[in-house]
Amino acid sequence: MPVNVSWEQATSFCKKLSLLPEEKKAGREYRLPTEAEWEYACRATSTTAYCFGESREELENYAWVDEAGFGRPHPVGEKKANRWGLFDMHGNVSEWCQDLHGDLAGYEVTDPKGYGSGWGRVYRGGNYEFGADHSRSASRAGEKESIDIHFIGFRAAMSRPAKQSESEASSK
Repeated sequence: MPVNVSWEQATSFCKKLSLLPEEKKAGREYRLPTEAEWEYACRATSTTAYCFGESREELENYAWVDEAGFGRPHPVGEKKANRWGLFDMHGNVSEWCQDLHGDLAGYEVTDPKGYGSGWGRVYRGGNYEFGADHSRSASRAGEKESIDIHFIGFRAAMSRPAKQSESEASSK
């Protein structure tokens, strides 16, 4: 997992990946996940504080957080995955999201598309420096787009390729 990258660097990487000939040909576009997509992936159908339940004690089996993170990022996959096979959603490094950071009070939170204005960008997930409260599925924070912090990385999302028209599919 890349770390110590700014939001700007993360989005630039996704754009460059999308421009690779093989990816363009397949119609795949990469980007940072929206905040809602990130939380959906983290929860993996759960409605509890963590993807596995409410127990802070169980968190050590899923996440590198300050109590057990030893002050550094760790290779992905050393802890348990969530129900969907995703590792390190609750800890190790926090991850940039596409959305601008703003106050969610009074905002529609069912599959939100993000703010039209705000300060900085959202990052989600706990990390090896923060504790259990910052590692909850719903925990969120924000930072300037240009800043790179040693405990923030990113996870790219892929947009579904557009469906081919019948004439394009039959000509292949």
